[in-house]
Amino acid sequence: MTAKPETDEEMAAARVSGTVTAHNAAIHLAPYDAAWPRQFAIEAANIRAALGEGAIVLEHVGSTSITGLCAKPIIDILLAVADSADEASYVPALTPYGYRLHIREPDWEQHRVMKHDNPAVNLHVFTTGSVEIARMVGFRDRCRGLPDERRLYEQTKRALAARTWRHVQHYANAKSEVVEAIIARALAASGRGGRPGAGGDLGEGDAGQGQEPADALQDAELFAEQEPGEAGGRHWLDQDDQGGGRGA
Repeated sequence: MTAKPETDEEMAAARVSGTVTAHNAAIHLAPYDAAWPRQFAIEAANIRAALGEGAIVLEHVGSTSITGLCAKPIIDILLAVADSADEASYVPALTPYGYRLHIREPDWEQHRVMKHDNPAVNLHVFTTGSVEIARMVGFRDRCRGLPDERRLYEQTKRALAARTWRHVQHYANAKSEVVEAIIARALAASGRGGRPGAGGDLGEGDAGQGQEPADALQDAELFAEQEPGEAGGRHWLDQDDQGGGRGA
């Protein structure tokens, strides 16, 4: 897992479209909206129309995929293709549907982000078999299935969102310790343990290794005291969704 981008220069290095603009504000979290799954369904149909069988995995992930959870109103979609480094195999096909290539991260599982503006979408593209597929789906399914995990994540989000952040990416980075703990429990419960190449859906199961949700709930507010870069682990949640100066 490579280091999380922290500086303006590191964020700009991955940026394909738009410019890096300081946020310098708190993070707005909207109440859960029942329209989010419908928006995903519409966009998923468009992506399948564009790519056909090339869309090997297509999942609604992130906070908007978890019923009842507050979120920034941006739909996160996971797309797995045969080779995410082969941009010519999917970027031109998705462009007529309003998507543009926004982030290129070859050093992190050949991750790409394509953005859509109406509705706001972050389309995360990985190569099929990437370990990030199991991590993303596992986090979602565990928060969907276990109220304590969902409550832990929401309490952490709210505590951190109240702070002023130079970049939304810094807010995302500060959540890493809680996010990684939830992912670790999801992978342990499924028996995958985060093995490279593990992909697809994960079972929810019982709590596995790492801090238990009930204990971690008591510590969530401590994360609001962290400075950017203190929490470890890299993840996709809320990653650089300022979109060329557009606020979250």
